[in-house]
Amino acid sequence: MEDCIFCKIIRGEIPSEKIYEDDEVLAFLDLGQVTKGHTLIIPKKHVRNVFDLPPETAAEIFRRVPKIAGALKEAFPLEGLNVINNNEEVASQTVFHYHVHLIPRYSKNKDDFGFKWKDNSNTYSAEDFKARAEAIKAHL
Repeated sequence: MEDCIFCKIIRGEIPSEKIYEDDEVLAFLDLGQVTKGHTLIIPKKHVRNVFDLPPETAAEIFRRVPKIAGALKEAFPLEGLNVINNNEEVASQTVFHYHVHLIPRYSKNKDDFGFKWKDNSNTYSAEDFKARAEAIKAHL
């Protein structure tokens, strides 16, 4: 895509700190660095988000995730890692070229990244829960 910032990075029109590249995938440091080593993994073919992601492209990306995550673990004294993907503006996607974030976590108390899951299990019934599962399964 002509004006996509990630496509421009792939074409070498915008500089980046590339850490991995092959024919299908590019990984580079996120300019914002939520934590030290925050890395983005993108397909070289422009795809907007997970809803448009072909299964073979997903396989190519996620085939590289363990290798790059392992390199982060070896390079830095991290204690954990978040693998995150945001899809569409409502879910905090800001660049509309599919990408996976690898966000190293160094300490529960020292990271300035407050990502936590909220347990909402007390807000729905067992019947509601089953109905949600059935609604999803009906479209697979």
